[in-house]
Amino acid sequence: MTDEVPAPAATPGPVLAPAIAARLKRDEHGLFAAIAQQHDTGEVLMLAWMDDEALRRTLATGRVTYWSRSRREYWTKGATSGNVQVLKSAALDCDGDAVLLKVDQSGGACHTGDRTCFDAGALPLGATAGKVVGEASASQGTLGESPA
Repeated sequence: MTDEVPAPAATPGPVLAPAIAARLKRDEHGLFAAIAQQHDTGEVLMLAWMDDEALRRTLATGRVTYWSRSRREYWTKGATSGNVQVLKSAALDCDGDAVLLKVDQSGGACHTGDRTCFDAGALPLGATAGKVVGEASASQGTLGESPA
């Protein structure tokens, strides 16, 4: 897989509201991070990428649309899997380089089928260079817990 991520092609027709577009900070490919969070529990579901058009579609339809960097196309979450994300609210972060999408998720949010993309387990806190990740010590505690 290449690191090159071509920017989505501009689409004719409706555009993202200028006041919203002016607040966005995009990477060199015209993309910004989109974090999906379950609206009623606060559970973080996934991180994906959007451009202006994906955000416009999401805000206009209430169904979350992302830009797939690997497939190089737009995809509406759940269009093929049935695991739909219905938008409840959207907010830009203070820098304008990420959007928080509060959604109602049906089924798994992750492409693996898991509820969340963050089910791979907690990383050990306090791990430093030279230590084996996951190595327990008296001051470190168990995996994913803060030292006491």
